[in-house]
Amino acid sequence: MMKLPVYIGILLIIVFAACENKMSEIQGISDYDKLPAVSSYDFVMLYSDSARVKARLEAPKRDNYEGDNPYVEMPLGMKVVFYDSIKRPETTLTAKYGIRKENDGIMEARNNVVVTNAKGETLNTEQLMWDERSEKLYSDVFVKITTPDQIIFGEGFESNQNFTQYRINKIKGTIKVKNNPVDGK
Repeated sequence: MMKLPVYIGILLIIVFAACENKMSEIQGISDYDKLPAVSSYDFVMLYSDSARVKARLEAPKRDNYEGDNPYVEMPLGMKVVFYDSIKRPETTLTAKYGIRKENDGIMEARNNVVVTNAKGETLNTEQLMWDERSEKLYSDVFVKITTPDQIIFGEGFESNQNFTQYRINKIKGTIKVKNNPVDGK
């Protein structure tokens, strides 16, 4: 009969030892500063200057974070359409991830970033910055620009936000594309 309380005591020690939580884990669950203040779905935002629409941002999900350095995150991707002076779509930027630093007015696009313009030119890169104040696009990583007659590779790039005037840094190669509509060569 004395052995039963010993078994109960051992069982209780095992149960309580298995239920132990680290204080850092408990604080991580209740750390509200790491959660978005607001989450929006199927989000659309227009950027304008002097009542003229300059760009349209679309994102499946948008999370707003507050604090000393507020930011907006688009974890499921984004699409930005830049317009010309009479609101015709001129350039499109897409990416699988985006983040905008509210205080800086800079948006960073990452992961399969593609920019296309009305001239049929396409930029492909993995990271691109958009400075909303200076209306510039830039990157310091590998870029590939495809035009109707060539493909250009480089390390870094800078452009106006409409991707109509650009400069490629550290050009690594240019491939001329020969396109003959008659015989396909």
